[in-house]
Amino acid sequence: MYDVAIIGAGVIGSSIFRELTKYNLKVVVLEKEKDVSMGTSKANSAIVHAGYDPKEGTLMAKYNVTGNEMFEDLCKELSVPFKRNGSLILAFDDEDLNTLKALYENGNKIGVKDLKILNKGEVLEMEPNINEEIKGALYAPTGGIVGPFEYTIALAENAVQNGGELKLQKEVVSIDKKDLFRISTQDGELVEAKFVINAAGLYADKIHNLICKESFKIIPRSGEYYIMDKSQGNIVNSTIFQCPSKLGKGVLVTPTVHGNLMVGPDARDIEDKEDLGTAAEGLEAIREASMRSTKKVNFRESIRNFAGLRANPDTGDFIVEENDEVKGFIDVAGMKSPGLTSAPAIALGVVDILAEAGCKLEKKENFVASREQIHFMELSPKEKAELIKKNPQYGRIVCRCESITEGEIVDAIKRSFGVLSLDGVKRRCRPGMGRCQGGFCGPRVQEIIAREYSVPLESVVLEKDNSYILVGKSK
Repeated sequence: MYDVAIIGAGVIGSSIFRELTKYNLKVVVLEKEKDVSMGTSKANSAIVHAGYDPKEGTLMAKYNVTGNEMFEDLCKELSVPFKRNGSLILAFDDEDLNTLKALYENGNKIGVKDLKILNKGEVLEMEPNINEEIKGALYAPTGGIVGPFEYTIALAENAVQNGGELKLQKEVVSIDKKDLFRISTQDGELVEAKFVINAAGLYADKIHNLICKESFKIIPRSGEYYIMDKSQGNIVNSTIFQCPSKLGKGVLVTPTVHGNLMVGPDARDIEDKEDLGTAAEGLEAIREASMRSTKKVNFRESIRNFAGLRANPDTGDFIVEENDEVKGFIDVAGMKSPGLTSAPAIALGVVDILAEAGCKLEKKENFVASREQIHFMELSPKEKAELIKKNPQYGRIVCRCESITEGEIVDAIKRSFGVLSLDGVKRRCRPGMGRCQGGFCGPRVQEIIAREYSVPLESVVLEKDNSYILVGKSK
């Protein structure tokens, strides 16, 4: 029996998970996939939004600004890549300039710091590769970029380090309540808890409806992206937005924390919550739209396309509340953009809701806030030499594109929960993220996974069950 059961191990669920392990509580997370960060949290724009566009009075506005301010310290504690690179929202005509003024005024009302409207010359001085047709831009220096799946994984690892329990491949199929909540999973396990937090992302409406009256619907919104080679990574320094529309913040051009360039997304409301396909027409539309911001991107240098699904609620705002009728059941749903940015502040908000609902919160004296992850290529020559002397695995480069060592891969495996897939290792320390997309290092990473877990090489999968890479020897 648990004090709190969290359903979903994306960035929202993992943020709440870590926050609750600061208290003397027995906390469990139930995740239907083989790993954490398997939904929207692994496929998004990787942006820490400044927070100028959510309307005053909304939960999005409240949590975005606070979450943004928390990110830098959190990423330092968790050894996660983060950069406050600032963002520019471009104006191309008088109507756009009016939009920028409205965003500026809204941002100031809700507490975004240091916003400034720049003229054309000031913008081009900052970003010389922007198209000269612009008339100005809104500059938000507090905007940032982050490794979103690395951040989510780090939260979950730190929570487990502090006594939290994570159960993978536990899809919730029913919930009922007498004195306690009784949660049943697809494999027959029964979990009892005093409080339940619904952080199921795209499936939050389905989980809500298992025990509560229907009150909201999650509409999947697909967005496709280009990831460009590092040769394109210095075209812009800031995150470049166009003026937002009803469907979202539009096509952006942004550097990533690892030195690549990302372009996208488009926005299409769909029905299938598992549809992660990309289409030529969508990618072509993204390419054309991005050229309004800059014509300097060489799309021949694209190394990967992907699509992500945003959990768009029909309510128009985040849903963070205890259910009126089913006491102790807390929805944390509709986490579309800026959900990633808002996550740490939402976690604090959920703690407050739990306290009001009667959950006893006593601070844990031995909470460990820090989590260490070695990024070998960022070390000094002296630090590298000392590390290799202690452990020769750090002297063996496995991924040449990203310069990832065997030591880093083994570290990721040892910190993990469950048996990692090839992509699970990739999300943790980046082998296979480079120009060749794992063409050279993939087989070697498979061998390391098999060796460290003492399993047959053929059992190592790409991602989900049955996504086998090898089926046997040919000779």
